[in-house]
Amino acid sequence: MILIVDDKQENLISLRKFLETNNFKVDTASSGEEALKKVLKTTYALIILDVQMPGMDGFEVAELISGYSKTVDTPILFLSAVNTEKKFITQGYETGGIDYLTKPFDPDILLLKVKTFYRLFEQAQAMHEMQEALKQEIEHRKMLENKKDEFISIASHELKTPLTSVRGYLQLLERLPEAKNNEKFKTYLGKTSAQLNKLRELIDDLLDISKIESGKMKFNFQPVSIEKLISNTLENVSQMYPEHAFKRIGQVDSTILADEMRLEQVLINYLTNAIKYSPNSKEIYLETALTEDNKIQIGVRDFGIGIPSDKLNHLFDKFYRVEESSYKFQGLGMGLYICKEIIARHHGEHGVESRLNEGSFFYFRLPLN
Repeated sequence: MILIVDDKQENLISLRKFLETNNFKVDTASSGEEALKKVLKTTYALIILDVQMPGMDGFEVAELISGYSKTVDTPILFLSAVNTEKKFITQGYETGGIDYLTKPFDPDILLLKVKTFYRLFEQAQAMHEMQEALKQEIEHRKMLENKKDEFISIASHELKTPLTSVRGYLQLLERLPEAKNNEKFKTYLGKTSAQLNKLRELIDDLLDISKIESGKMKFNFQPVSIEKLISNTLENVSQMYPEHAFKRIGQVDSTILADEMRLEQVLINYLTNAIKYSPNSKEIYLETALTEDNKIQIGVRDFGIGIPSDKLNHLFDKFYRVEESSYKFQGLGMGLYICKEIIARHHGEHGVESRLNEGSFFYFRLPLN
């Protein structure tokens, strides 16, 4: 709708008839005060405003309309037969007008301008509605994300208690004479223990996710020897996977300020992933080097199934899993996300290189200082 503001009724009637003939909805006001009351109640696509009016003139009305948050984007077109000098036209623009026409005006020119301003207003309104819808969607998604994180935190804590009890009972069973002397019994207990370890790792990951999201993941920064970190990690992983060959490439005799336990967590994740995604290979490389910009690079190279290039950018996203038709692997896609957050807290950077059916190289770089 268009609002025409003029103190002369003959002007209001003629201009209203002209616009309505061209299929525009029109409202009118015969004074500045009446116009201000109307713009507070109704949204107009365009305001055609006379300058010379008794009481409050058009410039004062435009300045007030431009100051309202509700009408700040409403276009104002000045129309005047008296104030045609340059100084008045300039004042019209300064008080919030987007155009200034003097009488007598060309009806075709006026119609063209009205159509243009009307269309621009409709586009601005559509954009505003889209922005509001997007804002609501983002707030809705944030609320769901918060609810999900809250559920993960509660569920992981609640699962921890019964898991500890089951682990305790399993250890009691392993000590029974019947278990020690029965190979089948020992096999079953071993498999049960392995599944419990997987469940414990899953719960630990859930707890880490919860701590990351709430900003409560704690770090204990101390001087850490890179060689000691790597040798300890390889020793632990070698005991878990004795059938695999872990080869060291490169050596960095440096000490950095870091949380040794968290960095070991990253390396173990990289190594176990390398094992998981290399079902036909038993060789894993752990490579260390100093980069040209004086950073320590630590990486794990496997010769497994590799990763498609279009999936590489998402590998470290929360809950992201690469699903290939030829291989199916267990996991919720949390490990690499946790690794990314740990590396970030060390002011480091992470990366991956991979070729399908040739293997992958997961690495991270940490500053020496």
